[in-house]
Amino acid sequence: MTSKPFYKELYFQVIVGIVIGVSLGYFFPDLAVKMKPLGDGFIKLIAMIIGPIIFCTVVTGIAGMRDMKELGRVGGKALIYFAVMSIVALIIGLIGGHVIQPGAGFNVELSTLDTSAISKYTESAKEVNVVTFVMGIIPSTFVSAFSSGNVLAILMVSILFGYSLSAIGEKGRPVFQFVESASRVFFHNVHLISKLSSIGAFGAIAYTIGAYGLASLIPLVKMVFGFYLLLIVFVVVVYGAVASVCRFSLFAYLRFIKEELLIILGTGSSSVVLPHLMEKVERMGCPKPVVALVIPSGYSFNLNGTNLYMTMAILFIAQATNTELSFSSQMILILVAMLTSKGAAGVTGAAFVMLTSTLIVLPVVPVAGMVLILGIHRFVGTGLAIVNLIGNGIAAIAVSAWDGVLDKEQMRQTLNTQSKSSAVEYRSETLK
Repeated sequence: MTSKPFYKELYFQVIVGIVIGVSLGYFFPDLAVKMKPLGDGFIKLIAMIIGPIIFCTVVTGIAGMRDMKELGRVGGKALIYFAVMSIVALIIGLIGGHVIQPGAGFNVELSTLDTSAISKYTESAKEVNVVTFVMGIIPSTFVSAFSSGNVLAILMVSILFGYSLSAIGEKGRPVFQFVESASRVFFHNVHLISKLSSIGAFGAIAYTIGAYGLASLIPLVKMVFGFYLLLIVFVVVVYGAVASVCRFSLFAYLRFIKEELLIILGTGSSSVVLPHLMEKVERMGCPKPVVALVIPSGYSFNLNGTNLYMTMAILFIAQATNTELSFSSQMILILVAMLTSKGAAGVTGAAFVMLTSTLIVLPVVPVAGMVLILGIHRFVGTGLAIVNLIGNGIAAIAVSAWDGVLDKEQMRQTLNTQSKSSAVEYRSETLK
């Protein structure tokens, strides 16, 4: 297949959108702030069909399984993988915080901090606990699971529906075919909306730079650069190790999903590329049932970038406020963060809420210190979203390999021959 000229490729258009957005935000900040609806609108367009896509993909995936033992086996392995990777990310964030010492020397007086800016997050965090988390997964009605946008609620409804569809056998065949056809329609919608990615990235990045300015990073530059350094180390070392075990090149995988990474860079949201990621990972040789179960659930349970940020940010606040943390307190911190990082799924500003809820549960570090990182949250949020996306794709590959169902030959061929023309084939596959 003949590839398109580079200037017609989606990734190039997204890069151009980001560059123009940064330039506008720097030179004309007042005008740049008014571009915010472009980014928000693009995210809303994608968000409106994420629910149906998850439903259709999970239902067809589960209904296509040989038996329900397969579902339990895959789900169990996925949860074990999520837990291990979360602990590793939390520990690396903790170690990195000690090595880099981002908050050392700030000597902030708590009495001087204005906590009004974080009040909405602290109120949300107070509501985050095991009971509300579990009850939040259970929707009031079948339709409300989709209207709420809660991925876990949609996932639960989808699993129940897919299980029942499989259980009734041939009687459910017409429903299965309908859902499968609907899935093709929704994926085609995603690709149509994706043509607006450059506009969405432009609007989002222009607003960010226009509202906060490049100078807004200066007071906390050590924290920002330290955090991104840890993210790179985590991706190269940890994800690299997983890739090595699964016999694929990490960097070939990153090239394969470059368009999705660039979209996140512009929009700051990993949700907008969830359908894209599911499709690409399936093309890499992962069975559809595994992809359908692992990736959507990973958006709530496999947030490695977020976990890394939480422990480093807590250490930053402790150092900035001269708060001593004993070894036992830090171990408890990891255990608490393991729970709170799962309990804020579907909450607006989730990473910030997760962090706040952790400090409320573990009151050794002052919650008021959250004010110190409020200004940089938008900037670090992009990095953690990118790592979360990379990690969820790798999770599906790892679980598939662990379960012995990964088509390694297809994965090799896909990464070797299709990475350069992924955008072209990506669209053509959907139209078949």
